[in-house]
This record gives sequence, C-alpha cells and structure tokens, in this order.
Amino acid sequence: MTKRRVVITGLGVVTPLGDILDPFWARLIAGDCGIRKLTRFDVSAYSAQIGGEIQPEDFHYDDIIGHKEAKRLDRFALYGMAAGIRGVMDSGIDFSTLDRDRCGVIVGSGIGGIEEMEQQYDKMLAKGVGRVSPFTVPRLMVNAAAGNLSIQFGLSGPVSATATACATSGNAIADAFHSITYGESDVMLAGGAEAAMTKLGMAAFCALRALSTRNDAPEKASRPFSKNRDGFVMSEGAGVVVLEEYELAKKRGARIYGEIIACGATGDACHITAPDENGTGAAKAMNKALAEARINPDQVNYINAHGTSTELGDLAETRAVHKSFGAAAGKVPVSSTKGALGHSLGASGGVELAITCLAMYHGVLPPTINYDEPDPLCDLDYVPNHAREAKVQYAMSNSFGFGGHNTSILIGKV
Repeated sequence: MTKRRVVITGLGVVTPLGDILDPFWARLIAGDCGIRKLTRFDVSAYSAQIGGEIQPEDFHYDDIIGHKEAKRLDRFALYGMAAGIRGVMDSGIDFSTLDRDRCGVIVGSGIGGIEEMEQQYDKMLAKGVGRVSPFTVPRLMVNAAAGNLSIQFGLSGPVSATATACATSGNAIADAFHSITYGESDVMLAGGAEAAMTKLGMAAFCALRALSTRNDAPEKASRPFSKNRDGFVMSEGAGVVVLEEYELAKKRGARIYGEIIACGATGDACHITAPDENGTGAAKAMNKALAEARINPDQVNYINAHGTSTELGDLAETRAVHKSFGAAAGKVPVSSTKGALGHSLGASGGVELAITCLAMYHGVLPPTINYDEPDPLCDLDYVPNHAREAKVQYAMSNSFGFGGHNTSILIGKV
C-alpha cells in the first residue's frame, strides 16, 4: 500500500499563557511564565502550592461553547473541546464539504475527569447516593473530550481516546497519523486534555515527591535541565492539532504548518513511574522516527524536549538524545517549554507539537526559561532563557509518560 502524506493545518491550545494562538506564541517566545500560586482551593497544607492554573482571563470559550453545554463537561473536557474547536477554526476546514465518515477524533487524557469524581464523591457522602449527578459518568470518562468533539462537528470516522499518562497526546497524534497514512481517514483531530490540579490530584503528586516545592518563587520553579531543578510543576490545559491528507489540504488551499514525517513509540519496560535512567527506551522511539523518515540525525534542526524539570527525567532524556543523535547531539538545539507552561500531563504533547509547528513556521525556537545553572550531566544546547531565530526544516517533539511510554513525532517543512 502506498503511504499517504499527512500535514498539520490547524492548531488549538489552552494554556496558562492563553488560548488564542498568536498572543500565546508571542508570550511564549518572550519568555513569559504562566505558573502562579494556586487559587482554586486552599493549598496551605500542601508541600507544593503552585501550578499552571488556567485563569479566566486566559480562557475564552464563551463564543465557541454554549453555557449549557459547558456545564455538562468536566474541566478537562471543556479545555479539550475549546482546543479542538480553535484548531478547526485555525485550519479553516469546512466539514460540510467532506465525507464525515472519513473524519475522526483521537483526543485523550492521562487522568480524565478527576474533578468531577471528587465533587460527586463529596456530594454522595454529604447528601446521600440519590444526589449524585446523572452526568457524572459522561463528565469523568477519559473519552469525554473526543466524544464531544465528534458530536460537535458530526465526525463519524475513527473516534477514540488514548490514556498513556504524559505520552497521551503523542500516542493520540501517532494513531491519527497512521489512520490517515494508511487510508482509513482523511482528516483527524488529535491531541490531549488535562485538568488534574484538584485537591486529590495535587495531594497524590505531592505524595510521590515529584513536584517542585519552590512555593516562594512560582515563576522560577520549573527549570528544565538546570542543575538546581527540584521537580516538575503541575499544569492544565489542552492541545489539539488538525491533521489532513496532503492532497486534500493542498486542493483546498490550506495553510500548512508542517508535515508529519514519522512517529516512534516504545516502552521502557522498566518502572511504573521512573524513566529508564539511561534513556534507552526514549532513544529507541527517536531512532524509530528517524529510521521511518529516512532522516539523518544531523538533518534535525530542533527538538522540543519532554523536559519536565525532574532530576531523573531530564538526565534520562539528555542521555537518550546522545544515544540517538550521536555526534549530532551537541549541535541540535533542544528546548523545553515546561519552564513557561508547567507540565500538563496528558495534554503536554499536543501543546508541544503545536509549539514545534509554530517554531518551524515562524523560524523561531522557544527558550528554556529559568536555565541559570548548567548541570554538567545535562550538556546539550537547551536554547537557554531567550528565543532564537533558526531555519527549521525538520523538528522532533518528544513525550514520555509514567508506565514507560515514549513517543517521538518528527515533522518536516512542506
């Protein structure tokens, strides 16, 4: 079977730096940070009290999602719906002119509707089982964002949801890419959504001792690859991209951000939370993408790193880049945008592929902010603190998750 080309024509994001694409990008490359002290609930008893909380002024959904519909969604699905609709608007695609049986959605979540679960559990304890909402299951299920986006646009092709922790979006996008590549579909919305900064969500990650406790300096807390990093910063949001078969996009005169050349996916088979300290599984994912694309490592002009600001994770990813890229490792710019946005778990890969597309489209590499003390063990070019102009022909976006899930997506300029 002849493989079909797959291009990215629409980007939708919901982030602590906003949800409107151009202002979001401007703030990101300016080095702004969206991490603040949490305000949605009392965090005084928590070891970590900061995060990338979506503020009302940074989330504009009233014009695209009705109030009645929004009330039926958990926060994560609301973010996913908004990102998906914004992505479709950005693409300019008109589904009424297409065969909707060949258009679908793969939008997942690492955790799903945990806020809904907490609220309904509290209500059950306080008021009895008869007071639990009939909307509980439709709100909390991991496929809520995917299902609602399918209904929103009447898309009756492949519709599903991935759940591979922080690799969720990467796996969703890879699955959507393959669906179009091998002729199952023509257009796919793909990515992830997350809203796990709840009382239980924060308590659980605090218990893992995985979070930064730099509560007195929230904007400086997430510091990927810097020697004095002390853990990741939780965030929330969504990232959804619109994928199209190339000839279809070309025929309708679509703006093309880039082409997905290949996707690599592997498992560490090592530990349920810790990465393989040598980065072996992550390197294999990158190698798979490079081999499928028939691209040499020295042809890659940018890597958007998973880069969570954890001691083990950043070191493992650095080692993985060395294993995969060899002599080219020291020459390819590698930046993590989690310093600015925090870590939105299952949504992060969708947001970061959108960022990678924007870097390629605009010829500007986003910086790794808060990089103030080099770690001798992390020795790559991390685009420290300031954005950098660069010609990007090929770029890679990495996502790694608890459970040992690794994804690498390789895109090229059309």
